[in-house]
Amino acid sequence: MAKKVLKKKVQRKATVQTAAAPVVESAREIWLAGLGAFNVAQQESGRILEQGSKLFEKLVAEGSKIEQKTRKDVVGAIDSIRGEVESRVEGMKQQAGVVRQQANENWDKLERIFEDRVARALSRLGIPSKEDVNGLAEKVQKLAREVSVLDGKKGTAQSRVKVAVKAKKAPAKKAAAKKAVVGQVARKKVAKKPARPAASSN
Repeated sequence: MAKKVLKKKVQRKATVQTAAAPVVESAREIWLAGLGAFNVAQQESGRILEQGSKLFEKLVAEGSKIEQKTRKDVVGAIDSIRGEVESRVEGMKQQAGVVRQQANENWDKLERIFEDRVARALSRLGIPSKEDVNGLAEKVQKLAREVSVLDGKKGTAQSRVKVAVKAKKAPAKKAAAKKAVVGQVARKKVAKKPARPAASSN
């Protein structure tokens, strides 16, 4: 009987092994497939990375070409725009200069017209013009200079006359002073003499 139990166990083991074999074989194949996929992925990723870096370098080179081209285009466009703007600004400056000159001329004309009308109105009212006042001022200055010259001459003549008059008056004053002193002395003498008694007649 022991042989029978043993036979059954061995048979059971074989059946378990035969039933598990496809699962184990499948798991192994799955494992091998994963390893293969990993290996292929590594190889492909290396190739992809290499191709990616080549592609990146190619894209960088293309980008630098485009940048240079667009920079040239932009610089050319900016230069043309700058030239156009500068020419327009120069034209505007010239126009502004012409307008300013015309405005100054018109203003000068307006001032002249206004001055003429005011001068006519003042002349109608009998008020002297600026030229009349300036002429009178010049005449007054000329007369003042002539008067000062005459005053200078008159001053010297007057000083000579004053000196002569003083010279004549000096001896007269001395004589008058002398007379006054003599008169005072005489009066004092008269006042000092006693009165004489009157003589009796017998």
